[in-house]
Amino acid sequence: MFANLDIDFIIFGIMPYAALTVLVVGSIARYERDPFTWKSSSSQLLRQKQLFWGSVLFHVGIITVFFGHLIGLFTPVWVLDALGVPHGLKQWMAVLIGGPAGLAALIGATILLHRRLTDSRIRATSSFADITILALIWLQLIVGLFTITQTLQHMDGAEMVRFMNWSQSILTWNVNAWSDMVDVHWLYRFHIFLGLIITALFPFTRLVHMISGFAAPFRYLLGRSGYQIVRSRRQRPLEERRDAFDARQAKPGTTVPTAGE
Repeated sequence: MFANLDIDFIIFGIMPYAALTVLVVGSIARYERDPFTWKSSSSQLLRQKQLFWGSVLFHVGIITVFFGHLIGLFTPVWVLDALGVPHGLKQWMAVLIGGPAGLAALIGATILLHRRLTDSRIRATSSFADITILALIWLQLIVGLFTITQTLQHMDGAEMVRFMNWSQSILTWNVNAWSDMVDVHWLYRFHIFLGLIITALFPFTRLVHMISGFAAPFRYLLGRSGYQIVRSRRQRPLEERRDAFDARQAKPGTTVPTAGE
């Protein structure tokens, strides 16, 4: 029954829908079931200097790469044509902006991965998912940078348009979208495959804090109530003050302590 299934059909025709389904359903389920795990566990008290440089390089680079891919893949080709943007120019922009951003993210990911693997205290507080997702992103950045060697060989933008058509065809439920990816270079294919794996793993890792970061402004604009931690100036623990209050109440002729006591 499955002997005639094409690997291209599985990766580029089925996996995108499977990964997106897991992403949406898994994220909702995690938020509903374990809302207090919807965060990125901090280890900032350990090796702070290394964390600072690794975190800054990684986040600046990865955010640039993410939005570059998002805009580059899902902007309709007719929009580029209407604006008079040559396909070759967009290809150069992807190389000149995406290349340095990917390199910065790779350096940052290397620092963070080294920090997490070599420091015994950080390693003890790291889960298997923490290390796995960071290692996958590190590998994805390596592969992505290597694809530049192929991109430079066809700077007319034709290959870029091919990826754009495939991405947008997935969103429009074109069942034949996978056929556009049959003969692309294996580096691109592996890059897309890793991206789909990371997408499917997203809800089960620390990456979910990205959604919180993007959604935070809307949360406050919509006026959703939350919790605020307030530092008290109280000199004695609340339980001790309550015991003292109860003791004074039990004795006739005593006064109730004021708020300034």
